[in-house]
Amino acid sequence: MTSSFEVNNMAGESGRKLPQYIAGLAASGGALAAGTFLGWTSPAEIPLVQNAEYGFTITSEQFSWIGSMANLGAALMCFPIGIMMKLIGRKWAMLSLVIPLVLGWLLVIFASNVAMLMVGRFFLGVGGGAFCVSAPTYTAEIAQSSIRGTLGTFFQLLVTVGILFAYGVGAAVSVQTLSIICGVIPLVFGLIFFFMPESPHYFIEKNRYDDASKSLKWLRGSHYDERAEIEDLKKEDAKMRADKITFLQSLKQRATIRALIICLGLVFFHQLSGINAIIFYTTTIFVDANTGLEATDATIIVGVIQVVATLLATFIVDKTGRRILLMLSDFFMAIATILLAVYFQLKENDPAQVENLGWLSVLAVCLFIGMFSIGYGPLPWLMIGELFANNVKAYVSPLAGAFSWLLAFLVTKIFPSLRDGLGNAGVFWLFSGISLIGTGFVFFVVPETKGISLAEIQRMLSGEKVRRPNGHSNLAMEGDEKTYTQ
Repeated sequence: MTSSFEVNNMAGESGRKLPQYIAGLAASGGALAAGTFLGWTSPAEIPLVQNAEYGFTITSEQFSWIGSMANLGAALMCFPIGIMMKLIGRKWAMLSLVIPLVLGWLLVIFASNVAMLMVGRFFLGVGGGAFCVSAPTYTAEIAQSSIRGTLGTFFQLLVTVGILFAYGVGAAVSVQTLSIICGVIPLVFGLIFFFMPESPHYFIEKNRYDDASKSLKWLRGSHYDERAEIEDLKKEDAKMRADKITFLQSLKQRATIRALIICLGLVFFHQLSGINAIIFYTTTIFVDANTGLEATDATIIVGVIQVVATLLATFIVDKTGRRILLMLSDFFMAIATILLAVYFQLKENDPAQVENLGWLSVLAVCLFIGMFSIGYGPLPWLMIGELFANNVKAYVSPLAGAFSWLLAFLVTKIFPSLRDGLGNAGVFWLFSGISLIGTGFVFFVVPETKGISLAEIQRMLSGEKVRRPNGHSNLAMEGDEKTYTQ
């Protein structure tokens, strides 16, 4: 059944796309702030542990806690942010995250002991982790189906830009100066995002239909006839109110269970691919590999590749689809970690064997980062924003986000211990096996959502056949039948 809004789209009355791109980029500015504290760890590790730049001693074990505390803060905030988005709106909830980000950087800048650094990193995680839930929700709600995938990748793109920024600036200035510069970024985000519209979905939830109309006019252009879309949103909201359920009731819904399995699986393989270990300890990996390059230069090269690959994903995700990018991403990440495992295995057996193979570890890390950034970097967050119905999103989206950050904490915290216990080779053999399993997970479990409206995605997850824009069916996981896309 075709909605009135979809008829308008077919008639070419879909409005302008540029304002949606602007709002999506502005919302993802919080991801830039998150990227800086993720990337900060790599250039900060050696100066802080070896040089005592802050005037007090920091051991490797203490630094592993400093690096991983941000993940605990992020996991903790994933639940409150869902409530905040319901109470004060997506826009003001996101603007409020400037406070913990600025507070976190102030604690890092003026730290006089290890505890202040750890608490500062915790607050940075509180702000950055909440953006992982709020920004994908906001962009999914403001975007039309034809560009929702592209806008959904903006979050990861800005994260990678933030990481590269921390790498590049960190190579040229002291850790404290880097922290001061990074502390300005949340303020700039707040200034820009203040002028963006609230999500029309939020206004509809609050029965503020005139405000929802103004929001859509901003997002689609002043000549856009928003009445049909408003009616569709009102019907969707009425259905959501009629179907209002508790968290436990939501877990009895077929669509919710399948969406939860998909999203938890995606973030599991996202984090257990080893991405945080590689990002947080890039400099150390290159030092261990004896590449012949300055470690900071190699790290910046990795950051550039990450940005370029994520940018590529923004252009192709709505053309190629989610599933194929996820499968290619995970498979080639497995290849990359196998190459790293082989390199370090040879080095552990006989260092002389790899004297002229330093380029292999650089190639492997670059391949890993590039393929991660095309698929498993942006798409799990995009699909978290797509797959959950509005009446359960406040419950289960934070659950997926918290699960992801707890896994990130686990990987970041235990990576040095794993490296000591299994050796570099053993750790990367482990990561490669997990990535291969993840490839199979996507093939057998994850459906294609390219070009499908949020309402149709729910019908698909419930087992109904959904007509894709090109006229073909997209069959959700039905019994023993496999998902297929055309």
